[in-house]
Amino acid sequence: MSQLHANALPIIDIQPLIQASASSRARQQVAEAIGQACREHGFFYITGHGVPEELVQRLDALSHQFFALPEAEKLRWRMELGGRAWRGYFPLGGELTSGRPDWKEGLYLGTELGPEHPLVASGTPVHGANLFPEVPGLRETILAYMAAVTEVGHRVMQGIALSLGLPADYFAARYTADPLILFRLFNYPSQQVPEGLDVAWGVGEHTDYGLLTVLRQDEVGGLEVRTPAGWVDAPPVARSFVCNIGDMLDRMTGGLYKSTPHRVKRNTSGRNRLSFPLFFDPHFEARVQRIPDLAGAPAHDDSAERWDQANVHAFSGRYGDYLLGKVSKVFPQLVQSVL
Repeated sequence: MSQLHANALPIIDIQPLIQASASSRARQQVAEAIGQACREHGFFYITGHGVPEELVQRLDALSHQFFALPEAEKLRWRMELGGRAWRGYFPLGGELTSGRPDWKEGLYLGTELGPEHPLVASGTPVHGANLFPEVPGLRETILAYMAAVTEVGHRVMQGIALSLGLPADYFAARYTADPLILFRLFNYPSQQVPEGLDVAWGVGEHTDYGLLTVLRQDEVGGLEVRTPAGWVDAPPVARSFVCNIGDMLDRMTGGLYKSTPHRVKRNTSGRNRLSFPLFFDPHFEARVQRIPDLAGAPAHDDSAERWDQANVHAFSGRYGDYLLGKVSKVFPQLVQSVL
């Protein structure tokens, strides 16, 4: 069910989680491989996911078209216009990690919700309508891609539940029947950083906030993962996604499954690099709790070891509160005007 890539991050064929006809034994074997990956790395590749390659390639081509537009044109869909939905375009250096600008540009997206949706009507942050650039076919492709990869997220979370000895629907029943889906198109241009700009990485060291990230990266690469043996590359693997677990799964499992720091190197390949991370997270109003009676889960304070010195095991409240506390540091200039 799984194999090791040269960088020691496992590649797991999740087809038994996708196929309704798969045996319970086959699903459990996949779950065990996922569990081992979560304990040892917090990262793994998945194949057999069922997302059409033609859809991925269409998104890639249309995203290249968008990012090739002049910046003044792209700013027609800037995040300031997205309001509390926290959607839209940001330019190079416009996103921060640990207070330093990342060398990438991007388009923030999420579940498409109209003004009549209760969470939108109540003004709940990070919910609402997307700002879709006027690139023919991009809107439809983004929505189809998000739907397909969201389904993969549900299946992987079933595997994670089984790996913990829980019912397959454990997370769906408590947190993700209506998940908070955030999606990004990121472009890492292969160009020099202007002199005087404090940029060291494409994306600096960080962990993800929620449950699960499902990432498609192009063939350029640049992702690095911090393992017990040090930083290792997570190079592109054809037709695969990279999955990693976030802070809330770390909290739920008492640190048994740890959210793993990762970063992205500055792109010096001579061509632009695209990546498409989809964040599959608990519902905004969900109260994230530790899984009871989970063997081997110490729930200790590991803040001294973390990149941000945060103790995720001490957090209480809505998942949305945790999320907003994090994203407000990523775009501090938007906090007062948007949140």
